[in-house]
Amino acid sequence: MPSSAVRRLAMAAASSSLSLKQGLLLRPSHTNPLTRPRPSSTSLPSRSFRRCYAAFANENREYVIVGGGNAAGYAARTFVEHGMADGRLCIVTKEAYAPYERPALTKAYLFPPDKKPARLPGFHTCVGSGGERQTPEWYQEKGIEMLYQDPVKDIDIEKQTLTTNSGKHLKYGSLIIATGSSASRFPEKIGGNLPGVHYIREVADADALISSLGKAKKVVVVGGGYIGMEIAAATVAWKLDTTIIFPEDHLLQRLFTPSLSRRYEELYQKNGVKILKGASIKNLEAGSDGHVAGVKLGDGSVVEADTVIVGIGAKPAVSPFERVGLNTEVGGLQVDGQFRTGIRGIFAIGDVAAFPLKIYNRTARVEHVDHARRSAQHCVKSLLTAQTHTYDYLPYFYSRVFEYEGSPRKVWWQFFGDNVGETVEIGNFDPKVATFWIESGKLKGVLLESGSPEEFQLLPKLARNQPVIDKAKLQSASSVEEALDIAWRSLQVEATV
Repeated sequence: MPSSAVRRLAMAAASSSLSLKQGLLLRPSHTNPLTRPRPSSTSLPSRSFRRCYAAFANENREYVIVGGGNAAGYAARTFVEHGMADGRLCIVTKEAYAPYERPALTKAYLFPPDKKPARLPGFHTCVGSGGERQTPEWYQEKGIEMLYQDPVKDIDIEKQTLTTNSGKHLKYGSLIIATGSSASRFPEKIGGNLPGVHYIREVADADALISSLGKAKKVVVVGGGYIGMEIAAATVAWKLDTTIIFPEDHLLQRLFTPSLSRRYEELYQKNGVKILKGASIKNLEAGSDGHVAGVKLGDGSVVEADTVIVGIGAKPAVSPFERVGLNTEVGGLQVDGQFRTGIRGIFAIGDVAAFPLKIYNRTARVEHVDHARRSAQHCVKSLLTAQTHTYDYLPYFYSRVFEYEGSPRKVWWQFFGDNVGETVEIGNFDPKVATFWIESGKLKGVLLESGSPEEFQLLPKLARNQPVIDKAKLQSASSVEEALDIAWRSLQVEATV
């Protein structure tokens, strides 16, 4: 514990009667936080709170973040930036590591040893956005208490108290739930827990998979979304016999158009990956040694495999916080534009937050690192300052694959906006291709593969401003560059009207 915190505790012990009075500030209000005005950070005297820190036998924490992923790391940085972390902030995580940039686990972390794989501390937050690397030492230096490998198992909303697996009790003033998502799993009865079957959400999961890949010969990746595509690209670097199996008609069906998917499927096949689409899985089969040996499909055929990686989506990790207020449509915990839940003093950010997507006037839950970062920053600023404006997020997705050393082609695409309406695809995927989504004459979303930094910077401007665009003119573009220029000129025209 930092010496400054020790001194504060000593001072607090000498004024216990005052501490007990200030402890009354921790009692929950029964007013609706979604409509109450936001106080400024000066409305709760920090010195008074630190005195009550000692009055509860060191159980009190002014601010508690539950979760150890991207959102927690970026929230911690924002607390530090506002001078409100030292001796006041506690982070509770089930992992053994300080918060890190989780997307690395299905990308560079899976590269074989000779391809310069990513390893901690190289990708601790907040290096993903160009910030300082927040190692365990960083948290210690900033006076942030870290409780590792001790997840929260219960919450008492009335008493504002958390109980961890080890039996530790934490009384909080403000609680930020940043528990993220957990990987969807196959049931045990169909072989979901067989040795050699892997799911990836944490470093320990990725380490176990790397151990398997080092001995594997035939790999099956179940799922044709982000995780499946990134993992299959990584196994190519290991020179393994790889098959992707998924039930949809084409890769990344929730975003890609059929024609765009076909281009990526061809790229994967050129790299030796076999693709089985429209296929259902009956069960995973074990060999005589109990280890996974194959994937049995709905038609009765079996795809041999000594390693199976399942990437079929994720679920918001809301336990044990269901009582805080679930959203039944998109899942997760319902919050407002400042990430306040329906319970005073409790916030939710990142994957677990069901928030108002202002730009499209609907409630959304976004499982993406960009939202994790931005929601964390917005939430903490709203908590600590007089900021009252609603979170205004523009959906953004990206992926990078085949980035390992020696790859004949590195692939990197970005998407901004909403994939609704008609589509116009420009480019031959050698290497560039762009897809534009147009609804009621307005540009709603845009995806670009292998663009320049300047071109990528244009995408969010187009998606946020949604200019009226001439579809026929866009279709006549002879190159991606020309198509983007047409879109940019449409935006400029609207700006002068």
